[in-house]
Formats: sequence, structure tokens, C-alpha cells
Amino acid sequence: MNEYDSEKMADVLYESQGYELTDDPESADLLLVNTCSIREKAQEKVFSQLGRWRKIKEKNPNIKIGVGGCVASQEGEGITKRAPFVDIVFGPQTLHRLPELIDTADREAKAVIDISFPKVEKFNNFPKARDVQASAFVSIMEGCSKICSFCVVPATRGHEVSRLPEQIIDEINDLAMKGVREINLLGQNVNAYLAKNKNNIRVRLADLLKLVSAIEGIERIRYTTSHPLQFTDDLIEAYKDRKMANYLHLPVQSGSDRILKLMRRKYKVERYLDRIKKLRLIRPDISISSDFIVGFPGETREDFEATLSLVDQVGFDQSFSFIYSQRPNTKAAEMFDDVDHETKLKRLQQLQIKINKNAKKISDAMVGTIQTVLIEKKSKKNENQLTGRTENNRWVNFDGPDSLIGEFVDVIITEAMPNSLRGRLASKSISAVSI
Repeated sequence: MNEYDSEKMADVLYESQGYELTDDPESADLLLVNTCSIREKAQEKVFSQLGRWRKIKEKNPNIKIGVGGCVASQEGEGITKRAPFVDIVFGPQTLHRLPELIDTADREAKAVIDISFPKVEKFNNFPKARDVQASAFVSIMEGCSKICSFCVVPATRGHEVSRLPEQIIDEINDLAMKGVREINLLGQNVNAYLAKNKNNIRVRLADLLKLVSAIEGIERIRYTTSHPLQFTDDLIEAYKDRKMANYLHLPVQSGSDRILKLMRRKYKVERYLDRIKKLRLIRPDISISSDFIVGFPGETREDFEATLSLVDQVGFDQSFSFIYSQRPNTKAAEMFDDVDHETKLKRLQQLQIKINKNAKKISDAMVGTIQTVLIEKKSKKNENQLTGRTENNRWVNFDGPDSLIGEFVDVIITEAMPNSLRGRLASKSISAVSI
């Protein structure tokens, strides 16, 4: 979501005031940091970055510094109190107002703060995308209404608000015409998407996926992030469409029903396993990734063992796993955190070893298979190679001409590395290139 928002900031600033991106902070007229407050570590990185930029501003007082995103929404005036050299503070819902905020900061020579929640106003004010790649994010809804006890999102992004389906389809049509081949639909709780179209007919995520699938040029569809409670049967049925990537990110957070209740997740492990079982009847080899919080207040060894057991049952491919991080204005922050830091770290390591072992097993099984890969760019480590992603979200590096960037090709997987795959173009792909 933040990556999408950052791209839109660049588009808005170019369209309105001609700003161009630069990799050199010291040559910039405007420095923006787009922030995340899901975990404390990410939040503290913001102020570390601002400390580095302060030195730049001391050399050139004309540079404007802005802080956007969830930390801005959460802290508001606290940003400028802690970092008085910041000129602009704006929330996730007001990034489209950046040109106006910059002008106001110039005119009034003081910090300008706008962390209001004008629902989907920002989507009505975004210019069309300029620079596109083979794969693109498209935000379809904002916020979350689940109020999990550990999560700050409802406070920083607001409650669930869905974009109009026609607006979403228009954006994706424009991207497809510009060469985008894969779409990743975004939302804090993306499968809660619900809006009425111009004919006053309710459109859910499963309905929207059908509309996206019908767009010429779009050949692969992903979405994130899902909530197990709303991973409904119609969404499972959507995987009969082969344009749906053979990959699902479905955060579970814990394998213990007791901890899930404390987290206010509103489902039990049985529900989660039922969803996976039904999905695998349609896609037997689908890769499942998830989110885990280790060391939640009150988590016992038995609770953690239940999480390890769930990992074995599901066979998770990848995960975003973190030790519990207390966030302000959440119910969990009021709980007694009785799991010491060392125990949290040990459990996190144990969990990651188990998940990494399973991920390696899946990668090893891919060696010798032919995978359809969307080529996104040149490889970072070898400019003579290309890199792209398989359906199950693994990066593959292989030799090939630059003309393949932006295309789907068949690649024979030759080697499984810890964080990527290596391969070679299949013969039919080579023939297609030589024609």
C-alpha cells in the first residue's frame, strides 16, 4: 500500500508542479518520507531518516521536508515537536493535497499538518500513472474495521472504505494499455471490498476479480492482504480462473485459538484450515504465505507449539514473522506483556527455521519444472541476466535479451537458491524471441 501511495505522490507532484524524482537527497527541492507504524522499529526508522535530512536542511534551508503515511497520521503535531525542521505532515488519505500543502508551507513559513480522513477523495484526484512496469499495484479499498487488539491500522488509515468498481477498472484499463501485464489489488483488508456500481448493484471482491480478468492484456492477478474471516467461498471459486496467481497471502497470526481470541481475530484455527482445504481442492499446489506474531501477551509455550503445528499442517511457503510490538491506542497495549524478549527472539527463530525449511522444500521441487515467469527487469547482480517472478512469487534469474522485459516467458528452473531461483529459457520461448 505504501509503495502504491509513494508512486501516486510522485505522479501528483509531477502533474501539478513538475517535480521529478532524484536519487540524490542533497540536490532535491523536496524530501518526502512515506511511513509505516505497524511496528515500533519501522516508526523509529522514520526519525533516524529525519535526523540525516536535518543536516541537509541546515546546509540548504530552502529544502522542504515532508512526513506522510501512518506515522504522520498517528503522531500529527508530535512529528513537528520532535523534528521542528519538518515542513509538512500529511496522512495516507491526504497525499493528493501535497501541492496545496507545499504552497501553504511556502506562504506561511511554518509547518502545515493535514491528517484528516476524507474517505476516497484521494482516488478522485490522482492523475494517470506515468512510468509503469510489467506488474502494478492498484488500491481498491482503504482502512480496516476489524479492530484486532494488536493493530494500529484503524486509527491511522481509518475504517474500511471501498473505491467505485468503475474507477478501479478505468485505472487498470489505462495500465493495461501502457503495458502492464500483472495486477496486484491492494487493501488493508482487501477481501472486505464491497461497493455499488453505477447500476446500484453490489460488487464484492470475487465480482471485481472477474471484471479485472476480462481486461485485455492483464494475464495475472494477485491481491493482498486478506483476512481469514472474509475469505469466502466465492473467493475460493475465483481460483478456477487461471489468471489468478497460484499464490495466496492469508495472515493467520497464531495457531492458538486462545491467542487468536486475545488478538480479536474472530476466527478459530479450524476455520483457517477449512479455507485452505477448500482452496486446495481447486488449486492443489497453491503456495500459501502468512503473517505471524510471536510472543503476544500471554502466549505460553503450548500456544507457540500450536503455531508450529499449524505451520506443519498448512505447509506455509513464506511468511512475515515478527515478535510482538506494542502499539499505542490498541487493546493489546493494555495487556501485561509477560513474554520476555529473549523468549520472543528464540520462538521467532524457531518459527522461521521451520517455515524456511518448508520453503526450501517447495523451491527444490520446482527444479526441473517449467514455470511461466513475468519478466520485470534486469537482474541486480548480473546486468546480462533478466529477473521475473513465478506464479508462486519466487524471483527467477536467467540469461535473456532485454526485449523480453514486460513479457511472460516459460523458464526451466535449474537451481534453487535460498532467496531466489535460477533458470534458462525454455526452447519455445527461445523460438518466440528469434522470430
